[in-house]
Amino acid sequence: MSLGSFADASQGLSKEIEQLEGLFTVETQKLKQITDHFVNELEKGLSVKGGSIPMNPTWVMSYPTGYETGTFLALDMGGTNLRVCQITLTDQKSEFDIIQSKYRMPEELKTGQADELWEYIADCLMQFIETHHGDVSKMDKLPLGFTFSYPATQNYIDEGVLQRWTKGFDIAGVEGENVVPMFEAALAAKGVPIKLTALINDTTGTLIASAYTDTKMKIGCIFGTGCNAAYMEDCGSIPKLAHLDVPPDTPMAINCEWGAFDNEHLVLPRTQYDATIDNESPRPGQQAFEKMIAGLYLGELFRLVMVDLHDNHSAHIFSGQDISKLRRPYTLDSSFLSAIEEDPFENLSETRDLFHTKLGIEANPAELELVRRTAELIGTRAARLSACGVAAICKKKGYTSCHVGADGSVFNKYPHFKARGAQALREILDWPEKTDPKEEDPIEILAAEDGSGVGAALIAALTLKRVKEGNMHGILHPENFR
Repeated sequence: MSLGSFADASQGLSKEIEQLEGLFTVETQKLKQITDHFVNELEKGLSVKGGSIPMNPTWVMSYPTGYETGTFLALDMGGTNLRVCQITLTDQKSEFDIIQSKYRMPEELKTGQADELWEYIADCLMQFIETHHGDVSKMDKLPLGFTFSYPATQNYIDEGVLQRWTKGFDIAGVEGENVVPMFEAALAAKGVPIKLTALINDTTGTLIASAYTDTKMKIGCIFGTGCNAAYMEDCGSIPKLAHLDVPPDTPMAINCEWGAFDNEHLVLPRTQYDATIDNESPRPGQQAFEKMIAGLYLGELFRLVMVDLHDNHSAHIFSGQDISKLRRPYTLDSSFLSAIEEDPFENLSETRDLFHTKLGIEANPAELELVRRTAELIGTRAARLSACGVAAICKKKGYTSCHVGADGSVFNKYPHFKARGAQALREILDWPEKTDPKEEDPIEILAAEDGSGVGAALIAALTLKRVKEGNMHGILHPENFR
């Protein structure tokens, strides 16, 4: 390529970059508009009529004090692993000991028979207990907190009706059913000395585990493959629970399931690429917010932009090359974008190598600039939109200063995600600029404690404690708590 034609190409691509900046940049005013709408939608979800955001009551009815004691099991049923933990809450405030084992979740079980799944889980639990306790015949039953991170309806803390499978599971006869009796039948058949005390969602666990070690924690969030948040509401502000006559100042943890925010497409700044992701997803019209900010979709957004610039724009990036690998949906995940954003070299040599090895594409310097800027725009938009949800809960609850516990691969690993989110919170909530860069923000989003392990055990402890005190709200089987 002659110098002149390279300059023309660069100029053509800088126009494309400008257009992408217009599409993906979310200005302060827009962030504020989204946040205000988000507050209304959170309230709508708590109403009798309901709304797009489910706002599920979890029957977790207090924060931990840090003085909880006892030994509890926690089971976390993820898409790839089954994790079993034994957590001992010690006499020292906010301290715990943990032993844990991971068991692979066999792929064939994820699409097999329901009883095979529950039998496998019972076997893993039995193996764990025998390893750490020896002879099970003389044991008292251990209380268990079960982290079941699939959309479930919970009218009680010790039940969960699966709404739909996610994470690659597709087992017939479970959707629309309460999973607890299936699980308990498998335990009973194998004589596993366990009593299920609480079924929890990982986001609620994140909130409770984080609040156990840090009393300023008011919100738990997940920014990973999916996205979600949980916080404590007063029962008096939950019209859909009014019929239960719970004292209005009683706390109730709410699992927001906020990925469904703005399914009506009223405020989120969607691009044609977001519309394509939605239309080609298994459930079009659902999880509008999640599809713009979650790790599962960031790489796909990037891929769609690249294919569009190759096919439909005068710039024709990667022209004359075979882009068949780039045409495969979901071939790039958020770690691909992370690698591009982390490339420390001015000539973006790591990005060039990444395109060569993963996609068989040779990108020239101008194309590499475009690639880097696209990744930055998509990553920044995700972080800034995420902040709208956090700001909305804080505005709804009147929190002017608190900590937010966040977990998930995007929060923990995606470059600059934390800083970009913090900057967006500053803009939405009109904080003055810092005088000292080391100074804490009024609302800080920090790395959370282990929600699906320690959080599940703590919720089991809190549930046993409140039952002892006579609070039987949301308990289906009181006989299991005696």
